[in-house]
Amino acid sequence: MFVGHYSVAFAAKSDKNKIPLWVLFIAVQVLDYIWATLVLLGIEKLRVIKGFTAGSMLDSYFHPYSHSLVTAILWSVVAAIVYKVFCSRHGCHYTKYAALVVGLAVFSHWVLDLVAHPRDLAIYDNTWKVGFGIWNYRDPEFALEIGLLGAGILLYLTRNVMPAIRKTAVIAFGAALVVIQIGDTYVPRNPLTDKQTVMGVWIFYTLFVVVALLIEKIGSRRQTSAP
Repeated sequence: MFVGHYSVAFAAKSDKNKIPLWVLFIAVQVLDYIWATLVLLGIEKLRVIKGFTAGSMLDSYFHPYSHSLVTAILWSVVAAIVYKVFCSRHGCHYTKYAALVVGLAVFSHWVLDLVAHPRDLAIYDNTWKVGFGIWNYRDPEFALEIGLLGAGILLYLTRNVMPAIRKTAVIAFGAALVVIQIGDTYVPRNPLTDKQTVMGVWIFYTLFVVVALLIEKIGSRRQTSAP
């Protein structure tokens, strides 16, 4: 799963919970940020194999600290606590359920990976591995990614009050994510090394976070100054 993860970020954002979109963009990819860091440190293991599955070249054969069910739950709890403590100390506007939403956004990553991955997601440590393996079916996997993303963006647009210019920016960002997913799924390319791959994760995921931050600034001054 790639851009489909961001469907949860878009869908979870509402004017009621007041969680910034960029925070949710980080939350839905926290497990991959941890995974990329641990691969760089040599703690978790990744092989990049052309044709490994129809939809992905990533054979993440050892990632119990970032992607097992038990650790995914633990990271989700940690994220919820961190968000609540940060908001409490810095006077953020948030509802009492906002931290829970952030924690669930983090855990959504494991749920969507369960659908996409082959049997490489451990329940505990590196044992009892599960995965429904939709990555083995390129077109259905692509359709699922784009369907989820489209539904998430639609919910974001309907649940949040925003100027027309921001709506246009969100739709343009969504279109860009679709193009990126097309490239990831269908454009032939030579495998990168494991380190190059996870560096790309850090760079592109962080770029998406910055875009999400900038999008929610569009028209915000106009809304603030409006009577």
